[in-house]
Amino acid sequence: MDAWLDLLNRFIAAALRALQWLILPVVLLLFLQWPLRDIVRSHSREANDLGQWIFALYVAASVTAATRARTHLAADMVARRYGRAMRAFLMRCGAACGLIPWALLVLIASKNLVLSSLVSLEAFPDTYNPGYFIIKIALWVLAGLVLAQAVLDIARPRPESAA
Repeated sequence: MDAWLDLLNRFIAAALRALQWLILPVVLLLFLQWPLRDIVRSHSREANDLGQWIFALYVAASVTAATRARTHLAADMVARRYGRAMRAFLMRCGAACGLIPWALLVLIASKNLVLSSLVSLEAFPDTYNPGYFIIKIALWVLAGLVLAQAVLDIARPRPESAA
């Protein structure tokens, strides 16, 4: 079991390392929109569309990255006073009762939406530029990473939360 958990942990870490670099093209594309629109007078909408799907993938990874780094918002004003063992128990309960059901709900409820978009390689509705389906796939990336991290946190809590 530890080998599978190690593999899952390495997969999540690799995915987050790869996706973290998407912020650079997002910033570049946001910066280029105004010159493209005002000076070049073309391609600003294409830059916007490209930036949207890259940003969607970046945000999908950011939620899990914040959870792994323990920098996400947490209601821990009261929990700070609890011991490490109790905080680890609460974290496991939160993952089991909140994150896993939510991630599964998102994956199941969005199945038709994501698959139909992927099969048709859906384009952006305003510009007909390709890639809109990637925004919908980012929903599954988000839910999949949250689900994988929740399973990992339940099976093997990180050292800073262990007793």
